[in-house]
Amino acid sequence: MFGLIVAGRMVQTDFEQVGLTKCVINVVNAKEVNHVVVFLTGAQSFPEGYGGQIFFCLPNPVTNEIGWSLLGNISNNKPSAIFKISNLKKSETWEQGKSITTSFFGQPAPISNNMTAQIGISIEPLSVIQESTPVDAATASTVSTFIEFSNKMLDNFINYISSFTTEPHGTVPVSLVKTWYENFQRRLHTNPYFWRN
Repeated sequence: MFGLIVAGRMVQTDFEQVGLTKCVINVVNAKEVNHVVVFLTGAQSFPEGYGGQIFFCLPNPVTNEIGWSLLGNISNNKPSAIFKISNLKKSETWEQGKSITTSFFGQPAPISNNMTAQIGISIEPLSVIQESTPVDAATASTVSTFIEFSNKMLDNFINYISSFTTEPHGTVPVSLVKTWYENFQRRLHTNPYFWRN
């Protein structure tokens, strides 16, 4: 019923059922995985009014705690979805040992040097799925996000630099550009989404 694509690897369809409405699949060498695609194979569709919530689990490197993070969903009307898990692995929530849902699918694959992660699918009513909020870090980047970020960054740069000159075509020392860059990098490191405010 379900398939998983990891770039550069064969398609996986060996989901293991771990409950009446839940199944999981292992993703080996998860440290090297940036995106995953989860899809319906077409062999069977969801029952009317149902869909699948997609979860990601990777043991936390700091606490070894197991946690499931909601990535998004698929349904008969949206039979596939791509998720950027590289952001999730670097996110503040994951690094500090915080998890979204624990023990949702039972115990994950044994922790090993190859960092085995799991993708879980929970079949739920569409009304429940519509009320759920995936983690921000899992959203695949879009061109519009890059354009928005670039515009905000350049606006910030122009506002900063222009505050040091009163002439329309005035010059500013290179040290000001360097200071702006260091401040911007620091803010970006502290909160990767600060520019959205």
